Formats: sequence, structure tokens, C-alpha cells
Amino acid sequence: MSAWDLYDDLIDAIPRDIMVSRAAQGPRWTRVYTESPSCGMAMTMSATSRPAQMRAEYSGVPLRAIAQLAKSWNFSEASFGMAALNSYYATPSVADEHGFALADAPWPQIFDPFRNAVAGKKVAVIGHFPFAPKALNQAADFYMLERSLNEGDYPDSAAEYILPECDYVFITGSAFVNKTAPRLLELSRESFNVVLGPSTPLAPVLVEDYGVSQVTGMVPTSPLAMFEGLSGTDAGTTMFDWGHRVELSA
Repeated sequence: MSAWDLYDDLIDAIPRDIMVSRAAQGPRWTRVYTESPSCGMAMTMSATSRPAQMRAEYSGVPLRAIAQLAKSWNFSEASFGMAALNSYYATPSVADEHGFALADAPWPQIFDPFRNAVAGKKVAVIGHFPFAPKALNQAADFYMLERSLNEGDYPDSAAEYILPECDYVFITGSAFVNKTAPRLLELSRESFNVVLGPSTPLAPVLVEDYGVSQVTGMVPTSPLAMFEGLSGTDAGTTMFDWGHRVELSA
């Protein structure tokens, strides 16, 4: 199995007749809007060390073609690719058809439902979630892994050593942008693993074929407001004015 299989499976489910209306990239969130209506988002990664595969004029281009950019090694372009993927999967009717249900806990309490389950267990969180340590403080061993390190974080390269020994692993959806998602899912396959965050594709194939225990992400209920509102550095704080969190479990 190739690491690209995951991306190809995500892309193959997207209909060929959906067109992109608007696309934009802010300092924090990259967004793609269609007239479905739908709005997909992905964390902006600004690295452009590799050439772009496509001119950055996405209006009128098939959504599926933009979603192919999720495989780009130009991470700024890959952010658009994942936002395009998410624009399809986060369409309310699509998410509902795929079995995603409204999640109870709001975003700052996203780890709270696992508070008792992780007691005495080894737990890893991929991505710096500042509210995770308090919610998961009953864990016997707690590791937070991050590429852009904060005080106390483990470097993301520690995943190869830590994840196979963990009972619970929480993985940020932004791992799909930087291409670490396939390996992280492989390393955590024997654990209870959760992929979470607004960059997460709401795709049942993650649960059905890739061993994910739970997928939790965002469905915009006001797609155009979401697209226009996520332009600034602090836009994530108001994201839930325009959408709600959903989840699917194995």
C-alpha cells in the first residue's frame, strides 16, 4: 500500500461536476467555496519551497482538480487542496449521508469526553492543543508532539518512538496538509486514535479502511459567512458562529 492511497481514496469520492466559486488563503485558514453551497477549510501552511502545480486562479475550476493539490509538496498549494477536499466532505447533506452526527462538546472541551477513558493510560496528542493537558491530566503518560515547538512539546519526529506504545492518540487534521497523516495513522493503528480539528476530512473511509477510531471536524451551517469570516489571524475564535462540530465513530 502506498502512502498516496489515502489521498487518492479521499479524492476519488468527489463528484466531477462541482465547480469552485471562490478560494482564499489567510494567515491561519485556507478556504474553498462552491455554490453547493459549501465551504471547506484547512490550516494554512505557507511553505513554498517546491514549485506550484497549478496557477492560483481556482474560480471556475472543478473542485476535484483543486482537491488533487492536496498531494502537492508546495504546502501553501496543498492547503488549498485539503480545503477543496473538505468543501465536499463538509457539505451538510454529504456529512449527514456519511453518518456524521452533531457532537456534544464545543471545541475548547473537545478532549473532555475522554477524561475518564484515558485514566492510567499512555496518551499522545499530535499538534499543540493548549486545552488538552488539563482535560487529559489523568493519563499515566502524556505526550504532546508538534513541528513548531512550544515549551514542553516533543518534536514531531518522536512519533516513531512514542505512538506505537500509546493507548490513545489524537491527531490534528492539519497532518493531511504536510503529508504526515498516513504514517501517523499507521503508527497509531493499534491504539484508540482520533483525527480532529477543522482541517479534518469528514470521510467515512478513514474509519472503514484506515483504522481510525473516531473522526471529528467541522460542518459550516453558513458556508459563505464561514468563507468570508475566516480571513484574519483570530478567525478561529468565531468559527462556531457559522458551523458546528460533528463526529463519526467506528
